[in-house]
Amino acid sequence: MKPLAGWRVLVPRGGKWGDTVAATLRSHGAVPVIAPMINFAGTDDPTALANALHELQDGQFDWLVVTSATTVDVLVSERTRVPESTKVAAVGETTAAALSLAGYRVDFIPQGDNSARGLVKEWPKADIRGRVLIPQSDIAEPTLVAGLSQLGFEVEFITAYRTVGVPVAEQVRADVASGAIGAILVTSGSVARQVAAQLAPLPDSTIIACIGPRTAFDARAAGLAVHVIADERSAGGLVEALVEHAGGTP
Repeated sequence: MKPLAGWRVLVPRGGKWGDTVAATLRSHGAVPVIAPMINFAGTDDPTALANALHELQDGQFDWLVVTSATTVDVLVSERTRVPESTKVAAVGETTAAALSLAGYRVDFIPQGDNSARGLVKEWPKADIRGRVLIPQSDIAEPTLVAGLSQLGFEVEFITAYRTVGVPVAEQVRADVASGAIGAILVTSGSVARQVAAQLAPLPDSTIIACIGPRTAFDARAAGLAVHVIADERSAGGLVEALVEHAGGTP
């Protein structure tokens, strides 16, 4: 029998990511329930974003730091060109893959910890100079800006997009409340906060699986009990962590 046979698992993001995770869950016997809980909207200040991206294309930044595939989508939609003189850092392999797919080169990726904290910790000491542009979500934590500023960079944060909550269907809410959904995947702090706001209190039997330690911290801060933490901050790593947990569950 497959390890997740009989499990219904809530997948909190749609699109290509959600479809990929759903397919992986099915391969392990689970029934995925795709219920996007966050979405992304344009920035409230498009002029400020356009000005920052103009300065980027003009070669006024030494580094561009990209922390999500959504930021890559913004760069593409704005037809942003990154000059050869500007180096590009990606927070992890998933973001780096999105950059490469969009035609952008990647000069630095943290190897040990695919997070803002890991990026700052592993930053190449020979390249601490000049201006850095960080386009992020409006609710991004200040970890990256503060960390790179402490290293000695002149850092400019710009809101590239807004993260907004998406109400789940009443049937999904009812299935979670009844315990019919056995596990919920939590992929970010913003997803954790939506799970807490829309679905709490959760049945004691519901397993909360987080994509990494930082997301687990945010989930606990939102009032959720965390049962599974993926060592690898990737979709595959998250599902594998749930599979391992299921294998160890009586």
